[in-house]
Amino acid sequence: MNMREQIEESEVSILHTYNRFPVVFDRGEGCYLYDTEGKKYLDCAAGIAVNALGYHYPGYDEALKAQIDKLTHISNLYYNEPMSEAGAKLVLASGLSKAFFTNSGTEAIEGALKAAKKYAYERDGHAGHEIIAMNHSFHGRSIGALSVTGNAHYREPFEPLMGGVKFADFNDLESVKAQVTDKTCAIITEVIQGEGGIYPAEQSFLEGLRQLCDEKDILLIFDEIQCGMGRTGSYFAWQAYGVKPDIMTCAKALGNGVPVGAFVLNEKTASASLKPGDHGTTYGGNPFVCAAVSKVFDIFARDMILAHVQEITPYLEEKLDMLVKEYDCVALRRGKGLMQGLVIQGRPVGDIVKKALENGLVVITAGSDVLRIVPPLVITRAEIDEMIGKLEMSLKA
Repeated sequence: MNMREQIEESEVSILHTYNRFPVVFDRGEGCYLYDTEGKKYLDCAAGIAVNALGYHYPGYDEALKAQIDKLTHISNLYYNEPMSEAGAKLVLASGLSKAFFTNSGTEAIEGALKAAKKYAYERDGHAGHEIIAMNHSFHGRSIGALSVTGNAHYREPFEPLMGGVKFADFNDLESVKAQVTDKTCAIITEVIQGEGGIYPAEQSFLEGLRQLCDEKDILLIFDEIQCGMGRTGSYFAWQAYGVKPDIMTCAKALGNGVPVGAFVLNEKTASASLKPGDHGTTYGGNPFVCAAVSKVFDIFARDMILAHVQEITPYLEEKLDMLVKEYDCVALRRGKGLMQGLVIQGRPVGDIVKKALENGLVVITAGSDVLRIVPPLVITRAEIDEMIGKLEMSLKA
């Protein structure tokens, strides 16, 4: 079948919950994708910040193939070696205490919310606690994750959602304090809002949240699903701020493409929240996905991926700032590390994304007016130059 026929076949059998672009990708190599007709694209979306190592990074495929030959699944009724290894490396990288592997970022959020509620239940001897989340946030599409997602567009069709959730404004500590009551058990925030438009947290905001939570025995939950695993130059974005959460969620780049997420707890929370029978998952933490997680950590250490992100970031920012100066439709740049957004004015950002795809460049949007750039962490200066050239062609169009 040609590409048009493949697309038509998908529309017959696949539920239409995505307005997909008219391209069928077939394979990848490095930072590039190829469609079924052989056209080459520079990938600066990385599967929405998932493929941190690009495609077929040396050693990654081999680790997965070796695990397939051994064991892919047994259930969490038993131990498996890759889970132990991956858990140890995740705990070491985060500086937290205990990890629970999930199938996705959304499920990691669900686990974090349950852990916070159970912590408060054990402390107070009753349920009925509340959670404070941020406006314009995005945490996932299950009922629990939607309940703490501060965007009415995502929430309204599925209400009533989980009760006991209040919303404050990101980077506005006073608005958070105004929502705190004696029922508050947790505050959840992204360290960098992704879907909301690539907004980094301010240092004083995170420090203020930490102080507030310490004073009132409220758990601080950081969502690092998109901004974590090296995207900003440290394993997790909060580490550059020096503000440590009680619970952290991660996913996306954690496995470089296999479906895996995790929530990680500090010792205080882990020892006084979820117990056997409180939470579970059939597939989470299976040997196959954990072999991927373990190998990703090994590659990060071996090939100094974090150092590369730190070294390449100023060059990327310089080139993106050049676009802000030269094109009236590019109002400003926001972001940290290799999680960048260009605010577009005067024309639909979706039109630029479509034109970029025609020009062999994969980029995506964030919010209603932001061009989101989240390339593989292994991108080179030459590939950044290529990206800028293709973006200029798309902006001129």
